[in-house]
Formats: sequence, structure tokens, C-alpha cells
Amino acid sequence: MRVWSAVAEMLAAHGTCALVTVAAVRGSAPREAGARMVVGPDGGFRGTVGGGELEWRAIGAARDALARGDAPAATLSRFALGPDLGQCCGGSVRVLNEVFGRDRLDEVRALAAREASGPFGTRGQLGARVLARAIDDTVAPDGPAVEIEGDLVVERFRDLRHPVWLFGAGHVGRALMLALAPLPFDLTWIDEREGIFPAALPASVRAVRSADPASEIARAPSGASIVVMTHHHPLDLAIVHAALSAGRFGYVGLIGSKAKRARFASRLRKAGMDEKRIAALVCPVGMPSIRSKLPAAIATGIAAQLLERVGR
Repeated sequence: MRVWSAVAEMLAAHGTCALVTVAAVRGSAPREAGARMVVGPDGGFRGTVGGGELEWRAIGAARDALARGDAPAATLSRFALGPDLGQCCGGSVRVLNEVFGRDRLDEVRALAAREASGPFGTRGQLGARVLARAIDDTVAPDGPAVEIEGDLVVERFRDLRHPVWLFGAGHVGRALMLALAPLPFDLTWIDEREGIFPAALPASVRAVRSADPASEIARAPSGASIVVMTHHHPLDLAIVHAALSAGRFGYVGLIGSKAKRARFASRLRKAGMDEKRIAALVCPVGMPSIRSKLPAAIATGIAAQLLERVGR
């Protein structure tokens, strides 16, 4: 979740909202430090700090502060998950609850704009009424998401999403787009057919209509996952050939049977591709234990396989 974009949207819609952050964790806890959720005055929220009693209490505290009109406000609370909340995790967490009013919309939008351009850090001071934070380019992007020492707070905002390039917008392609949208992936969705994409797409999805889908492989970032499921086997083969030939992708998956994989391997061999690169082709795609042929079931298996491969 892009935190500041969510805060900006909630502020623009409701005039106030709360940002709840897991600021520190000791021992076992449902979520890591840096997990966040944005809560509106109507109880609607985006993101999660781990569910269960902790999240229920956090939402309740945020709604109470919003109902009182506590803007600005910043409170830091500590919970022992077992003794205080009856949760079995056994650890403890510190939770930061900030209430924003419309008067901070420009500040929030500036943070959202910076967030959209990539990872960044802030440094701030936690006062009685507000966490006064400022963008600080000296904050290394690869450190802990949140560091608190006294009233000094260092934060790192990074929307870590793995790039997936999906070729084909048929029934399974559409189902896979929907399956990947809420997960930590940035999806580029490619098809050559006019009018094939839905009118509205999730923020993490970019649709590309291309007369030559195989040529789009050159634009995919190194390390991306490539998933191929077009309506035309020769086009599948051209995309797979381009992706395997590039030799810079962590996953190249092709929808189809073992027989389809054998045919493609034979054709790639005849085209001069070496066995090591052919062996990297994942086909069939998805989880073998899922036997359903429903598009949503196939998509679920592929999404699970991608999560397993990229370690998210």
C-alpha cells in the first residue's frame, strides 16, 4: 500500500483520518514494524496491522480520536499481546496513532508525490500533539521501516512490489489480474486486441495494447516475472522465446499442459536455444495440487506460485 496516497485520498473524501503504524515489535507479533493502516471516521480502512484483537483495538482507538475531533494528535501505545489482548503471539508491539485534519492535506499530498517516485525516508520528532516529520534524503532506504529513540522517529516508506508482466487478457488473464491486484506485485498487462481490457483497473495494474506483444519483453525490467497466456499459440511461442533468450527474468511461465511444454521445448530447440534456458520454462504454471480448471482457481494457483518464487 502506498501509505501517503491512501491518507491523501481519505483526507480529501472525509476531511479527517487516522494513520495507525506498528512502530516497534519485540518477540512474535502478527505484523512487522512499519505495517500501517489508514482509518476513516466511518470505520472504513485500508491496510492492516495484523488483524485480531490488536487491529480491532487500533481501529477503535482511531475512531474514538476522530469522533472527538483530535486533529492533530499523535499517541504512542504499548501492547503486550498475551496479557493485554489475549493473543497467542507472545510478543509486544508499540503502536503509533496519528490523526490528520484537512489542514494537513498539502503536506500529505507532498509526501504522496514523493512516495510515488520511489522509496524515501523521513526524520521527525514526536510531540504532544503531532509527529512533525520531514523528508530526509540522508536516511538510507534499506534500513528498518521505523526507528524510535526517545521522541525522535526515523521512517522509511517503500512500496516493495515485484514486477509481473502478464501477456494475455482472456478469462484466465483477467482472473489472474484480479488475484494479483491486492498482493505485492506491480502488474503490466499486455494484449494486442482492441477493447479487451476492463474500463477500470486497480492502481497496481497498467494495461498495454501492443501490436507486437513479443517486442514488449525488451521493456520489462530485469528480474521481473513473465506469465504468458495469450489466445494464440504462435504468439505464446514468440513471447516465451524472447523472454528465455533475454536470460534476465526470474520466472518465465506458460499456461498449458505438459504436452504443450514438450512441443514448445522442441520448437525452441530447433530455433537454436540451449537446454539450460529451455529448462527454465515453467509449464504448466500454478500449483499442481489445485486441479480445478476454473479461471479463478487457475489464477489462485499462479498467484501462489509467484508469491512462493519471489518470497513475498
